[in-house]
Order: sequence, then C-alpha cells, then structure tokens
Amino acid sequence: MKSFRLIASALMAGQLILSAATSDPATTNPEGGSGTESGTGAVKLTATLPPVLRPTEPADMRRIVLPGPPKSTKPVERPQFKTMAPVARMAPLPTRLVEDPILRQPLPRIPAATPPPVPVKAAMPPELEREIALYCQKQIGHWKEADARNLLGHAKRQRPAYDEKRSVNGTIYAFADPTGRYKDLELDFDRESGTLRTVFVYPPHLTWQDCRRLWAGPFTSADAKQGRMFYSYTNRRLDVLVDATGKVVSLGWY
Repeated sequence: MKSFRLIASALMAGQLILSAATSDPATTNPEGGSGTESGTGAVKLTATLPPVLRPTEPADMRRIVLPGPPKSTKPVERPQFKTMAPVARMAPLPTRLVEDPILRQPLPRIPAATPPPVPVKAAMPPELEREIALYCQKQIGHWKEADARNLLGHAKRQRPAYDEKRSVNGTIYAFADPTGRYKDLELDFDRESGTLRTVFVYPPHLTWQDCRRLWAGPFTSADAKQGRMFYSYTNRRLDVLVDATGKVVSLGWY
C-alpha cells in the first residue's frame, strides 16, 4: 500500500516538472524555438532549479525604515535629593548664670622653678668690709686673676692697660664692689707675670678737699687735660684724679 503511494507521488512530481519546463521561458530555445529541436521532438531542460524553488516576484531594492517604539508620554523622573530635617533652635540662655562651686576652689599651687646654683664665694675678711681698696692694695704682687674672681665673682668687663709708650702691658678687670662703697672696683694685672699691680676705685661722693683731710702729706700735681687734675702723694702709694669741679673721679693704689 505504501509503495503505491510513493509511485503515485513520483508520477505527479514528474508531470509537474515537465509542465513547468514547457511553459517556463527559461527552458525555451534562445533563438526563439519552442524548446524542441526540429526533426527530433526531444525536450531539452535548461533550468537547474525546480519552479517551486524559483522566486516568483522581482527583487525589491527599496529600503524600508521600520518605525521605532512609540514615544512615551510619561514625564522623565528626576532624581530626588534628600532634605535634612530642620535643626531645632537652642533654648535661650538664662539671664542669671549659675555659679559653679568648683570655680570657688583655689587653684593648686605650682612650685617655683629652682634657680640655678650660684657659685659660692669665699667669705669676706673683716678688713675687706672696712676698706676694700686698702685690702686689695695689700694683695698687690700676690693675687692672680683667679684669686680675685674667687673672692669677688666674675668680672663685669675688661680693658687693656697701656704703658707710657702706648703699648699694651696688662689687663684691667672691673668687679662689683661687694661692700657697695664704690661704683666700680678695677684690678690691673701685669701682662708678663699675671700678678696684681694696681687697684682703682671710683667713689660716688668724694672731693679733693675730703682727700686732703683723710690723707695728709705732700703731693705733686699735673694737668690731666679737659680741666682735670692729677694729684700724686709722695708719702703714700696713692694717686687721685679730680675733675674741673673738684670731684674725685678715681683713686689709684699701687
């Protein structure tokens, strides 16, 4: 039964092919014949594709632009920013401040900084307290600069000492008078030996008349320029420099 169906289908297919070959212009003779050669009556098929598979419509070269999606009428959603809650206002301060009892407590006492140690000076002899100029005069030829510093402390300043030819021959150190009697106390040390050779003191209130009452005896005088006079006792190792008003500028013990 199945074989009969297959045979019938094949016959129908053959008839369709033959009918298409005779009716299709693609199978006709190019010279205008009907597709059968003269004198033979045989049909020559020139097409390789069956009519079922051949295109039935001409090629279309037009481009068709398909419409896009419909425009949405919904408004665009904009990003929403979070807003901060309003800050609550502070309550007004009371017109009357409440005093804190802690503020009434006294502050802790801060200990004072310990001052640096002061160099210990040697104890002042009683003779020095009575007259420091005479005491230092007795140290001429014995004291060195270190001895004076041990008793009087560090020197406030220093300057060179000159001889008659204006050549440096020593150093003069200025010390504070521990007794407070003189404005300054200067000690002249020899350059070669380093020993004390002259003592200068500067009294705040002393006149040449006072010197005559304190130290009697002969003296010599010389002009020291700028209205000053230089007096030198001949019976003692003392020189006195006096200004134009008669006030003593310095006393020199040697």
